Amino acid sequence: MAFRLRWSPRSVSNLEDICNFISKDSEHYARLFAKRINITVQTLLKFPESGRIVYRIKEDCIEIVTISHGARLLNSI
Repeated sequence: MAFRLRWSPRSVSNLEDICNFISKDSEHYARLFAKRINITVQTLLKFPESGRIVYRIKEDCIEIVTISHGARLLNSI
């Protein structure tokens, strides 16, 4: 089955916030982080059941619900 990909407004905002935070120290690493996220998300199109579940699968659409950086405290999310 071929899946479409949809980013929720929250997930887009999360990714932008994380990249902006990282870019305060290094724009290079902020770009690398964004690239890694995009590669991981594209992998979901081939393997939709892989990884931690922070997305929804609805019929033929995978929705990215949120993006969370592992170094961030969970109670601040």
